[in-house]
Amino acid sequence: MIEFGAAVNREFLLESGVAFLNHGSFGAAPSAVLEAAERWRQRMEANPDLFLREILPGELREAAAELARFVRARPDDVVFVDNATAGVNAVLRALELRARDEILATTHTYGAVRQAIRYVCDRTGAKLVEAQITLPVADAGILFSAVADRLSERTRLAVLDHVSSPTGLIFPVAELAALARARGAHVLIDGAHGPGQLELDVPALGADWYVGNCHKWLFAPRSCAFLWCREDSKRELHPLAISHHYGEGFTAEFDWTGTRDFSAWLAVVDALRFFDRLGAARVRAYNHDLVVTAASRIAEAWQTPLDAPAAMHGSMIALRLPPRLQAYGPPTRDTAGRLQSALLAEHRVAVAVMALGDALWARISGQIYNTPEDYEKLLSI
Repeated sequence: MIEFGAAVNREFLLESGVAFLNHGSFGAAPSAVLEAAERWRQRMEANPDLFLREILPGELREAAAELARFVRARPDDVVFVDNATAGVNAVLRALELRARDEILATTHTYGAVRQAIRYVCDRTGAKLVEAQITLPVADAGILFSAVADRLSERTRLAVLDHVSSPTGLIFPVAELAALARARGAHVLIDGAHGPGQLELDVPALGADWYVGNCHKWLFAPRSCAFLWCREDSKRELHPLAISHHYGEGFTAEFDWTGTRDFSAWLAVVDALRFFDRLGAARVRAYNHDLVVTAASRIAEAWQTPLDAPAAMHGSMIALRLPPRLQAYGPPTRDTAGRLQSALLAEHRVAVAVMALGDALWARISGQIYNTPEDYEKLLSI
């Protein structure tokens, strides 16, 4: 059994001396998975024509089938995309929206997703409606009510975060999806942080579409994500790049949009094996206990609140920065980015800084290579 903490660092290529508390942003793939991706690239380069024409189609569908089994879905309902944002864009572009239609999101919706919604609204005359999420949150019922209260007869799509990117809050997506669909709206779940961090049964969530990243909590190389689609929602869904297999069906269209490096998608099988070797439940329990314990200790030292109770989180949690760091600048995206860079450069700690409402917040992650000592750097800032 692999021991977590400092001992497992040898499995990764992380820079020595940096407290890496931001796995949630870009992930970190283990060496074994990166080596698997390199083997796929070498196999492709040995005979590109043979590989791309004859070997790739079957291998890609098998990789998709392995991933589908992991999220308890049918293989034919799962396709690869580069990242969750690309999957969200594919869904949004498939909608037939009219003026006065509404797309419902929240004030914690990921920035790139919000921009994609704005784009389709600008082109169609539809309206973006945002449910206000104010921190701290007392319980999941508040998240449910905030979204439910903004559903209307004009809501054509509800975009729900499974795990909020700014905070790590887990939303009651199954209950919200049932309510939205009962009121006639389609449902897209942004599960960018779901695979690996949460135990998933994607079809059981009741959405029309689910997008998830594999490079964050599932240890796959970057540019590996998936899009799941209900059978009755496939007809109008197409990849962003229309290519040779247009009109031939969901998997055919998405599997080949043109020449690319397919190694990250194919290596997801090795990422799944690595994750299974660690023990999925064991990983989730270690990460959760580590990060919520550290966050509680830091919040007590800073005398600032956590974003919500520990039970509403998986492997990420946010806490309000103390007054001395709030003084860095106004709570804007630019200030958050500059402060995040300063913390890394001056204190050797990688942590996500978010501007939420009228304050700056730190979102910290917990991953198997982290130890309680990694979080000590935040106490001394």
